[in-house]
Amino acid sequence: MAELELGQHCGVADCRQLDFLPFVCDGCSGVFCLQHRSRAAHGCSEVNIRNNSVKPDQHRSYTCSYKDCKGKELLPVLCPYCEKHFCLRHRHQSDHECEKLDTPKPRMAATQQLVKHIVDAKKNEEAKSKKRKGAKNSETAAKVALMKLKMHACGDKSLPQTERIYFQVFLPKGNKEKSKPMFFCSKWSIGKVVDFAASLASLKNDNNKSTSQKLRLCHTASGEALPFEHTLEMWLSDKDYPLYNAVSKMDSLCFKAVVYSDCT
Repeated sequence: MAELELGQHCGVADCRQLDFLPFVCDGCSGVFCLQHRSRAAHGCSEVNIRNNSVKPDQHRSYTCSYKDCKGKELLPVLCPYCEKHFCLRHRHQSDHECEKLDTPKPRMAATQQLVKHIVDAKKNEEAKSKKRKGAKNSETAAKVALMKLKMHACGDKSLPQTERIYFQVFLPKGNKEKSKPMFFCSKWSIGKVVDFAASLASLKNDNNKSTSQKLRLCHTASGEALPFEHTLEMWLSDKDYPLYNAVSKMDSLCFKAVVYSDCT
């Protein structure tokens, strides 16, 4: 009768005990008795392999390199730029003020500067445009004013157009009319211009009387009284006088004169 093969012998060489309910090691897959079932008891080869694979610095801690930070990490947290260890709190370049951190360009500041430059250029262009328009409008307004002045001006109709000089003549206080558009001959004396203007405006003129008040013709801008013996032509041609070159300026500027009473 053949023997029944029940159980297995312990894998430990010095034991070899037959065990009907043997233990199989989940590390080295060996068969062992109750006494040698643990890995330490039978000197499991898998344990030795794992122990040899454990790094010597497995339980080492890594101190944070950021200033006075005392934080530690069990695993190395290296900055890829400065290659120093840091805690999780200071792992980013900006958090530990990395010495190799590239300062970002002030994009917003540059954009603002560009926008400001564009706005300023636009304002300057608008200002120049307004100035041009203003000058053009002023020139147009002067031409319109001159046209109206010529349409309503009183004077000697027999005078040639080339000899006519147009003025807006302001009258003395107390008159019904504040001013009256007139034209005179450029070759007339100032005395004749005063007499002619007085007759057109129906002013009392006692200039021929030595003891009475005199009517004088003055330039409104300078306030300078025009001498009776001078001619308009003299005042138009002499650069020292306010009416210098008035004929050429007539298109853009209307010269005015004032007739007033003066005790002289």
